[in-house]
Amino acid sequence: MKIGGLQKLTLIDFPGRISCTVFLIGCNFLCPWCYSKELVLPEEIKKQPEIPKKYFFDFLKERKGLLEGVVVCGGEPTVHQDLPEFIRKIKKLGYLVKLDTNGSNPKMLERLIRDKLIDYVAMDVKLPKEKYPKILGEKLKIEDIEKSIKILKQGKIDAEFRTTVVPTILKKEDILQIAQWLTPAKRYFLQNFRPEKTIDPEFEKIKPYSEEYLLEIQKAISPFFETSQIR
Repeated sequence: MKIGGLQKLTLIDFPGRISCTVFLIGCNFLCPWCYSKELVLPEEIKKQPEIPKKYFFDFLKERKGLLEGVVVCGGEPTVHQDLPEFIRKIKKLGYLVKLDTNGSNPKMLERLIRDKLIDYVAMDVKLPKEKYPKILGEKLKIEDIEKSIKILKQGKIDAEFRTTVVPTILKKEDILQIAQWLTPAKRYFLQNFRPEKTIDPEFEKIKPYSEEYLLEIQKAISPFFETSQIR
């Protein structure tokens, strides 16, 4: 496992907690609209300076009492078999841990929940169920995505689902399909697409949806969830 970035303070990524965010290198998805290519593409990873783990844990020791939580994201954190050990070290320092995941590794997700290593999960639901293999490849196991959704819907851990609404990929009807797939769930958030440093440069030319259109979608899906908002 390699650390590719550290955001030393965030007030919004871990609901209700003053936190930092650690970015782990490596991902098993290749979403063309992704704007973290330095954590995903091998040729970009080579250019990305690695942050030593000692530096990261020394930082956490220094911030004890100031920070409450650590957001572990990527890339995709669950591709790393040593993730539980990494999180256990964070927990030993007294921090709450939020995991950001694409839901592709339900076994790891179950293990982290069972061992009480994580306190909150945000799962990115990229597409309606039928579109996953069409856009992200036939090798993708949609049953793993479904299992992760079911795990989080059980309510054993505080969680949210979220989708980045990418023009040319998703429209209102697609988000409604995702909402029906996820319900009943407590929280579902929509995020507007940012056309910057995307894996496929063509996506940098795409204009994001207007706030009015996103509000129209949010209003349509709101009956399915306790909380549905635009971020």
